[in-house]
This record gives sequence, C-alpha cells and structure tokens, in this order.
Amino acid sequence: MIGSFSSIVAGAIGLLALSSNASPLTAYKRDLKFSYNGEKVRGVNLGGWFVLEPWINPSMFEDSAAVDEYTLTQILGKDAAKSKLSQHWNSWITQDDFKQIAGAGLNHVRIPVGYWSVIARDGEPYVQGAYDVLGKALDWAQGAGLKVMIDLHGAPGSQNGFDNSGQLGGVSWTQGDTVDFTLKVLNKIRNDHASHPAVSAIELLNEPMGPSLDINTVKQFYMDGWGNLKDSNVAVTFHDAFKGVDAWGDWGAGMWNLLLDTHHYEVFDNSQVAMSLSDHIGTACSFGDKMAGTGKWTIAGEWTGGITDCAKWLNGKGKGARYDGTLNGAPKVGDCTGKSTGTVGGLSSDDKNNIGRFIEAQLDAYEKATGWIFWTWKTEGAPEWDMQDLLANGLFPQPLTARKYPGQCG
Repeated sequence: MIGSFSSIVAGAIGLLALSSNASPLTAYKRDLKFSYNGEKVRGVNLGGWFVLEPWINPSMFEDSAAVDEYTLTQILGKDAAKSKLSQHWNSWITQDDFKQIAGAGLNHVRIPVGYWSVIARDGEPYVQGAYDVLGKALDWAQGAGLKVMIDLHGAPGSQNGFDNSGQLGGVSWTQGDTVDFTLKVLNKIRNDHASHPAVSAIELLNEPMGPSLDINTVKQFYMDGWGNLKDSNVAVTFHDAFKGVDAWGDWGAGMWNLLLDTHHYEVFDNSQVAMSLSDHIGTACSFGDKMAGTGKWTIAGEWTGGITDCAKWLNGKGKGARYDGTLNGAPKVGDCTGKSTGTVGGLSSDDKNNIGRFIEAQLDAYEKATGWIFWTWKTEGAPEWDMQDLLANGLFPQPLTARKYPGQCG
C-alpha cells in the first residue's frame, strides 16, 4: 500500500513539474511565430540547395552516370564530393536571395534538407556540411523578415523513390530502424532550430508515398513527430502522403498547430499534360476549393507555373517529356522547344500569357485556404519553374495581389 501511495505522489509531482505556466491537465500551447490562422502564407521553396535534383542543377550531373545525390557522392568519393557540394551550398543561394525574396513581398521560404545532412548514417556516401549553412540561412531569413519552414525532404531508404528524396529507386523507408532514425533527425532539428525566431514551421517529411506504404505507419509517424514537436512554437507540418488533400479531415483531433501541406502539379500524367489552358485553370480553382474545405490550416507547399513537363530531366535524368511524346510512349501534345532549357524571356508570347494566367489562377485558388509556397526560387534554365526569372519578366505578379487576369476562380 505504501508503495502504491508513493507512486501516486511521485506521479503527481511529475505532472506539476511539467509546466509552471499551465495546469497539469491542460495541454501547453505556445504562441506561433506566424499567424497561420489569420495571414496568408506567400512563399517560395529553395529547391536544389541542400538536396540536389538533376533538373534544377543539371551542371552538377553532366558528364556523370549519377542520377541523384546518393550516386553523385558515391561516384565522386567523400573528398571530391565534399569539395563540389560545399562550393554549391555556398553559392546556389546567398543572403542576397533572401533579400530579393522579401523584396518581392513573400513572407516564407521552405528549405528542403536531407536526413544525411543532419545525422550521418554509417556506410552511406553522402557528405555533410549543408546543415551548417542552414544555420546561416535562418539568420539571413530573420534579417530579411522572412519565416522559414524547415522541410525534411529525404528520409533513409527513401520515402517515395524519387530523386528528390536523395535516392532514386525503391521505397524502403519503413524497413528496419529507418522510421525511428527519421524521428531522431527531426528531434535534432527541433533542438537546434525550433527556437530560432525565423523558424515558424517544421515539416515532418516531404511526400511520403502513401499508396506504396502502410498509411497507418505514416499516420503513426506523424503522430509521434507531432508529439515531439508540439511543445515548440512551430507549426507541425505534414504532407497529404498522396492520399488527397481531402483525406485528412477526420485525422488529428486534439492535435494543435497542425499545418497540412499538399502539392499540386498538373503535368505528371498524360491526361493532365494534354489539358487546355482553361482546363488547367479550372482544375487549379477546384483544388483551391478542396483545400479550403479541409477544416485545417492548408497550404499548397509546392506548385509551379508549368503547364508542360518539358524542363530538362524533370522526369528523371536522361528521360524525356510527356508533352512532346518522348516519355514512355506518351501521345505528343506539343513542342518542347524553348521550354526544356532557356529563360522566361525566351518563351513565346503565347507561352508567357498562358503561364502568367495559370500562376494568377493558382494564387487565387490557394489563398482560399492558408496560402502557397512556389516551387522553386531558381533553376539553371527551367523557365516555367524559376520564380526569380518569372518575377523579372512580369509573369509572377508584383505586387503579389495584382492581377492582369482577375476573377479566374470566380
């Protein structure tokens, strides 16, 4: 009896010690650094910086058999890879980019990082150093008045099999200790950066391939990740896992500061890439309505001006495009000349008008919900995807609320 009583007392003391500012029976919710309930997220991804993608950074992959960051570092070896990637990390995005982004009226940057940058795993070819530059980036964002979503873009074993996870091929993220390792990575990001004044959100994992994984495992991972982050003053961001933006309405009851991230592209299957401009616009507007009906803060955390999949290596290194019929026997829709590589200024006037209309429709659509983060800030020559170049050529509106094509979503 004495043992039971002492256990009860110890437990009560432990509960009281949880927080001097809150009742032990009440969840302690800290104020967020951005009002996701009141302001619209208007942001851009810093893709191709800490996680390489051949279509964003083709110069890193030319004259190599590498198809992703894993094989690139494997082929180069540790020393050469560290030299090559360090030069890239210190030049691809600089403090001036953050100033330009803020100057365009944006309020967020989403920064993808790979697990290997945070905690190395034995026996893997990846090299470290990007995580140190991330620390500088947070200070640059703070200086520019920007909020940051740190996005865990690659998990061990790959959560989706895409080159943007670091490793192209199979999906083996849920095998062995990889889910636990991913949580350790998130905990380190939390410990190192959640208190930084610029960090307003942390994304648990980019694009886990729900249809190829046990969705209950994904949901449990999200719950565990949320549990580890819930007492930080960041929005805990989770991707819809390709189950649909409207598939998560009944999930997350009692979990606060949840931000649902969905990615909307209209070029990655044959029927979508063949749509007319009006169909592209109607599809985006309808998607915005779905986003607005989730019952959760919801952003389009990736989207593009692209109405073709023409960008060189967009579908994987060495692969063609659906749009011009050079990928997997897709029926030809049109010509990729000028769209696969080049500049926004080099596009035809029709292409410019179409891209500008599509961008404006998506801005209207996604601001029906919590907002948007464009993919991506800069490329080496993919004009439909390059926000810096789109801004410079007037296809991305300035100010962001200006419209050449008003009322497209009704």
